[in-house]
Amino acid sequence: MDGISDVAVGVKRGSDELSMYNSPNSGVSSISDGASNGSDSKKPRVEEAPPSRVLHIRKLPNEASETEVIALGLPFGKVTNILTLKGKNQAFLEMGTEEAAITMVNYYNTVNPHIRNVPVFIQYSNHKELKTDSGNQRTQAVLQAVSAVQSGGSPSSDVQEALAAASSPVLRIIIDNMFYPVTLDVLQQIFSKFGTVMKIITFTKNNQFQALLQFSDPVNAQQAKLALDGQNIYNSCCTLRIDFSKLVNLNVKYNNDKSRDYTRPELPAGDGQPSLDSSVAAAFSKDSNSLLGKIPGALNPLSAAAAAAAAAGRVALAGQAGSSGVLLVSNLNEEMVAPQSLFTLFGVYGDVQRVKILYNKKDSALIQMSDANQAQLAMSHLNGQKMYGKIIRVTLSKHQTVALPRDGLDDQGLTKDFANSPLHRFKKPGSKNFQNIFPPSATLHLSNVPQDVTEEDLRLLFSNAGGTVKAFKFFQDRKMALIQMSTVEEAIQALIDLHNYNMGGNQHLRVSFSKSTI
Repeated sequence: MDGISDVAVGVKRGSDELSMYNSPNSGVSSISDGASNGSDSKKPRVEEAPPSRVLHIRKLPNEASETEVIALGLPFGKVTNILTLKGKNQAFLEMGTEEAAITMVNYYNTVNPHIRNVPVFIQYSNHKELKTDSGNQRTQAVLQAVSAVQSGGSPSSDVQEALAAASSPVLRIIIDNMFYPVTLDVLQQIFSKFGTVMKIITFTKNNQFQALLQFSDPVNAQQAKLALDGQNIYNSCCTLRIDFSKLVNLNVKYNNDKSRDYTRPELPAGDGQPSLDSSVAAAFSKDSNSLLGKIPGALNPLSAAAAAAAAAGRVALAGQAGSSGVLLVSNLNEEMVAPQSLFTLFGVYGDVQRVKILYNKKDSALIQMSDANQAQLAMSHLNGQKMYGKIIRVTLSKHQTVALPRDGLDDQGLTKDFANSPLHRFKKPGSKNFQNIFPPSATLHLSNVPQDVTEEDLRLLFSNAGGTVKAFKFFQDRKMALIQMSTVEEAIQALIDLHNYNMGGNQHLRVSFSKSTI
């Protein structure tokens, strides 16, 4: 970049009424905003302009289209004009009202906007309105198309060209890097910013959390996709990948944690699914701000504690703050279970600090995680899974900590302190382990495999853990591998038995659940 200061030529001419020329030949305009060009990060920031309905957008990627810039403003109100400065990677966006512009700036101050996965910067412009020359017919066509769609007009060919308007009101949503649980209610809260959410179905496919979400209008689906695709729900995790579904209508049979039809509150909860009582159902209605707080925009980069509380959904609303890092696990196989096995399994989803198997009720245990997020994560992934032949139940405990036995008291080894364990997976901030947290699955990911260990060695080792090995695959460097057991329960058992297994030469095998299949 050339570093030329973007002082508007019109201002130099002393003109109050600033006219703009956006020459298609030069790609440079005679307007700018007292901010330097796209590469101004090293310069002191210019004093911020007072609120204006015209917004100055910087550091756009070279290939950014007008439609993508307009999409930044769509959720906040009517967009009335746009001017792009292609040569400078900048644009000016005029909103219908100053209020809409203020909401937009406040929102993007908390959530960095992205176009084509590149962060862009938004601030108020010194200009109170955009006066583009009417010769720029393409821009006018795009704006007319957008306003026609926003006011409920039928999509013309211009509209289809400008917004690639989809015919389906149903979006397919995949969530990557799901470090915190994302519930149906969190999705409803985020997507209802763009229109009326009518139905949601959530499910796990290929070991990834997915959802189908139906708006009342295809235009809302289009706007939500433009604004949210590639965004993170929480800081640096839970990334939304959004496509249009081939379905145009969802058939929801039950209202529960997995599916919801907001137009039919009378639907049953279905077998074995927690239903919503009426007060909670009311809190989840479309006007509610109960889950993510009063959010200025669709996504809110929640603090870790708020993320857990939001994800706790029904639990948080039922009067528990969801702030405890302690879990109550029940229906355990009391003949088989030990603190070490619970430490290993729950350690897949967080750093277990203490485990206490209850003296008077040995099929139940308290497990203290590092924080409430990890407790919530472990609960969402392990509740209902089979361990030692029994379906375990995992809930948040009202206890804030797990007490150790008083000095000198023998509790038969039922309580164990793991606070200083070298086996914690999440001790290092930013560890890759944070991005590789998946639900229990029949396929396990093995790492730290010694060079002299063969496929046969590993197949034998995992067969001896009491399961049947269905498939195996080494990675190229042979330090890692995938091994597929015949059931999820077998894989859980193998992980408990063989994570940290000494393979000789003081090399310990690392085992985790995989999202891949062989």
